Amino acid sequence: MLNRVILIGRLGQDPELRHTNSGVPVCTFSIAVDRPQSSQQRQSGAQKITDWFTIVVWQKQAENAARYLAKGRLVAVDGRLQSRSWTDQQSGQKRTAIEVVAETVRFLERSEQSGQPGDQAPAGGGFSYGQEISFPDGENPDDLPF
Repeated sequence: MLNRVILIGRLGQDPELRHTNSGVPVCTFSIAVDRPQSSQQRQSGAQKITDWFTIVVWQKQAENAARYLAKGRLVAVDGRLQSRSWTDQQSGQKRTAIEVVAETVRFLERSEQSGQPGDQAPAGGGFSYGQEISFPDGENPDDLPF
């Protein structure tokens, strides 16, 4: 069986970095992805349809994503779909979310404004334009703090 997702989109908000109870960094952000349109749809002026996806990034790559990504940045995400369920404490209703657990995240453009996250990588580490961040085996998606 295969569970693989590849998305290209823009961040809808700045990434949020959290840590699990055991101290593992996890970063979440959402990206907007426009659905493809046929040439007939484009010519007729049909409105674009945008889908939003929640992306989850783990460990060192989570820290890098939180540090260098920002709202509006164009990224490519390669990962897998994962669902999780919980009971809403306020309403008592069971909730389910489907998220993309990223294995790689790639910046697809440079920041246009000086001083924006992603302009430069720190000496001796980090990442820069077009660089991919990979995930080692052993992350534990079930260790989410939320």
